[in-house]
Amino acid sequence: MTEVVKGRGNCLCGAIKFKAHTISLNVGACHCGTCRKWGGGPLMVVDCGTDVDFENVETLTIFNSSDWAERGFCGTCGTHLFYRLKESGQHMVPAGILDVEGDCNFDHQVFIDKKPSYYSFSNKTKDMTGAELFALYGASND
Repeated sequence: MTEVVKGRGNCLCGAIKFKAHTISLNVGACHCGTCRKWGGGPLMVVDCGTDVDFENVETLTIFNSSDWAERGFCGTCGTHLFYRLKESGQHMVPAGILDVEGDCNFDHQVFIDKKPSYYSFSNKTKDMTGAELFALYGASND
């Protein structure tokens, strides 16, 4: 399911609203240690590309989480709003905060080698280790 749609979302308190002009309906999970520390479990996201408009950005807080990415959250309620690649501006948005028409498909997992043994998804997905992910994008995890 690679259909691309438009979607809107907001944080828990409603202070920050956003519109993503294109959203892939494919949901992915990241099991890296940073994502698990950020949200207490895997980060479940959809790719919203680079064309995302935010309203009320005065409450938006950006955390520089690595050399290649940053994370945005509401400074009032703490809702996680995005994981954004610095170089491209590509936004990965938590699937649960989007209001999307249509069915999403959970189809991939990254950093599968970092997934703890205490949970497991039954969906058949494309699984990638951290090394495979970095190799795909020509990056280094050093």
